[in-house]
Amino acid sequence: MTATIGAIAATQATEAPGASAWRTMRSASDLQFVPIVDPPQKPPPEWLVALGRFLGNIFAGIGNAIDWALGWLVAPIARFLSQILGLNARTIEIALIVLAGAGLLWAAWVLLWPRWLARRTAPKPVPEWTPDTNAALALLEDADALAAAGRYDEAARLLLHRSVGEIAASRPDWLAPSSTSREIGANPRLPWRARAAFTVIAREVERSLFALTGLVREDWERARAAYAEFALADKATESR
Repeated sequence: MTATIGAIAATQATEAPGASAWRTMRSASDLQFVPIVDPPQKPPPEWLVALGRFLGNIFAGIGNAIDWALGWLVAPIARFLSQILGLNARTIEIALIVLAGAGLLWAAWVLLWPRWLARRTAPKPVPEWTPDTNAALALLEDADALAAAGRYDEAARLLLHRSVGEIAASRPDWLAPSSTSREIGANPRLPWRARAAFTVIAREVERSLFALTGLVREDWERARAAYAEFALADKATESR
C-alpha cells in the first residue's frame, strides 16, 4: 500500500493531475475494484417455511381479532367519551388500551403470584417413619409388665424415654441434645403420627412428675394407645 501511494505521488509531477494517479491506483494489485459476488443462498428447508406460514397465520388471526375487538368495543367507547370530555378519540382509545393491558397484568399478578409463592414456600413433605416393629413390641411388653404391677408412672416414662432413643438412633438430625418432650411433640420434622403420640405421652409423664399426681390405669392406657397407634400403624395396616 505504501509503494502504491509513492508511485501515485511520483507520476503526478509529469502527467495531468488526477489522471495518472487514477491509472496508477487502478493498476495496483493490492487494491480491489471488482465487486464481491455473494455465494448463492440455499433455500430454507420446507418444514421451516411451513412453520413460518403456520405462525404467521396464527399471529395474523390474533391481530385481526384484536383489531375487531378494538373497532367493535373500544372505538365506540372512545367516541362516546370524546364527546363528553372533549378529547381526541384516538387519545382515548390509546388510554383505554393501556388501562386494559394494566388490568390484565394486575389480574395475572393477583391470580398467579400467590400460587407461585405458595409453591416456593411449601414445606417439604416429611418422610414417614415408624420404629422397628419388633422393638416396638418389646417396648410395649416391658411397659405392660410395669403397668401390670401398678407402676403406671414408670411405664409411661419408659415409653417416652425409649421412643426418644429410637428416634435419636434412626433420625439424629430430627432431634437436638437439649430437646424436651414438648419440643419433640411440636417438631415439624417428625411425622404427624409421631408428634401426636409424643404429645399424649409427654402430657401424661409431665403430669406424673410435676403435678404430684400419680397416673392411674386410664392415664396409662391413653399413653399406651397413642404409642401403639404410631409405632404399630404399619402392622395394623398389613393385618387388615
